[in-house]
Amino acid sequence: MTNTNRPVFLVTGLGEGTGGAAARRFAEGGYRVAMLARSEDRLKKFEAELPGSKGYQCDVADLDHLVATVDQVKSEMGPPEVVLHNAVGGGWVKFLEADPSLLERNFRINTTALFYLGRAVVPDMIAAGKGTIIVTGNTSAHRGKPHTPIFAPTKAAQRILAQSMARDLGPKGIHVAYVTVDALIDTPWTRPHLAADKPDDFFAKPSAIADEIFHIAHQDRSAWSFDVELRPFHEVW
Repeated sequence: MTNTNRPVFLVTGLGEGTGGAAARRFAEGGYRVAMLARSEDRLKKFEAELPGSKGYQCDVADLDHLVATVDQVKSEMGPPEVVLHNAVGGGWVKFLEADPSLLERNFRINTTALFYLGRAVVPDMIAAGKGTIIVTGNTSAHRGKPHTPIFAPTKAAQRILAQSMARDLGPKGIHVAYVTVDALIDTPWTRPHLAADKPDDFFAKPSAIADEIFHIAHQDRSAWSFDVELRPFHEVW
């Protein structure tokens, strides 16, 4: 199989957590990887690491640029067969201290960008009779806490949008799934800043999350998942 005949995996929010681990897992699994991130240095690092991959500098909050970037991916690499929307806008602040403009920005990154991304890739998936769109979520998609008023509403809306897409697109051969990670993910940022005193098994490993995302993307059509929850073995839930 030549390089150009390998399927394309597109990931938003490339970084040293879930996005980067997913890029590595799909490259290992035979995909050419289209990587979207704001950091040019990060994209160059992964391009050098993953043969056949290509980085695209893009802030998904800029919806017009997001669509133009997906069009560029399709022109240069081909239509993506699997898409992972992993980019996230967040923030931890209580209600009376919250800046409403951040709620709007988070909604655009987490939810509206998914809508635009789906519209950009779905027609080609329908034409091919197959395709997968996976969204990474977290506990805030299911419940609000005092410090999540600019975050949880956008993740809950994201999950419901993904569910609407799954119900509409499933009969057309397109698998849409939502992966809730109910844990802190072990990244160079989260460990030192949020849980420096915690043991290794407190965190969800990005590579393990990526393995499950790869599995979901290759489920038999007779047994598709939508809601998938991942958490460390001793997580209280």
